[in-house]
Amino acid sequence: MSVKIGNIELGDFPLLLAPMEDVSDPPFRALCKKNGADVMFTEFISSEGLIRDAAKSVQKLDFFEYERPLAIQIFGHDIETMKQTTKICETAKPDFIDINYGCPVKKVTCKGAGSGILKDIPKMVSMTKEIVKATSLPVTVKTRLGWDDNSKHIVDVAERLQDVGIQAISIHGRTRKQMYKGQADWSLIADVKNNPRMHIPVFGNGDVDSPQAAKEKKESYGIDGIMIGRGAIGYPWIFNEIKHYLKTGQELAKPSMKERLELCKEHLQFSLQWKGPILGVVETRRHYTNYFKHIPNFKDYRIRLVTAQEPEEVFEILNEIELSFGEYEFA
Repeated sequence: MSVKIGNIELGDFPLLLAPMEDVSDPPFRALCKKNGADVMFTEFISSEGLIRDAAKSVQKLDFFEYERPLAIQIFGHDIETMKQTTKICETAKPDFIDINYGCPVKKVTCKGAGSGILKDIPKMVSMTKEIVKATSLPVTVKTRLGWDDNSKHIVDVAERLQDVGIQAISIHGRTRKQMYKGQADWSLIADVKNNPRMHIPVFGNGDVDSPQAAKEKKESYGIDGIMIGRGAIGYPWIFNEIKHYLKTGQELAKPSMKERLELCKEHLQFSLQWKGPILGVVETRRHYTNYFKHIPNFKDYRIRLVTAQEPEEVFEILNEIELSFGEYEFA
């Protein structure tokens, strides 16, 4: 049965690309879409920045038609500002609005935004209600299990957010205090899904970095779909690999060195067009380690890739890698 957010059909078991700061930009989203991701989220957009018309925040509203279904994700601590932000985002015509109640970064949480709001659940519910009222688009939420081990109230919180009108929830299986350490606890995500009062889609997030992990989460926890973040960085093939494995039980062959180099160059080229020569080079660096993971004797190339300043230099290094490792086969 197809999963839906509002009237938007997402398929039987959708795979969502998580919103990640300086990662989930249009160049990377394009590669993930091409390789099987079903739902896109923008990088999270600061409500304060958007209201101030800050260039970086405004640019994050941009997306392409082929990315649909797509959500614009917003964060902030002030309810009035978040309502205004919602109205601005609506003019960009995304498919839905997603509220970030999950970001664990200190500069966000210290103001009570992102997962910082998990310390004030009544405000979280009030803010959500006002955002739902401010737009005709479906509203969804991304959050965590709680602030710390003593406040994992996600079953109750998810129900209350549903009651004020959200149409889907994505849950990262860690508390804010854990950041990204330890293992994600999917049992509480399953408790949300299995709550008989819940009728909206529940998506799980955390530690899905292989087709086998995705299958285990799907079968063990009964969620409606999976949101993938770090597992996709520098490896957008993960979406098609998961789909193939869920359908056939067989693993797809790993992308060849030629395929990796082609995709890496395509990624860099799009980033240069999108962000210019400086940011285009800098913000693609975080992907190189995963594009070329597990290759022996690769350290010198990796260092050169992440320290090169000029686009031409990066392309030259990639061509050298092709000459040196073109025949390398990935297990």
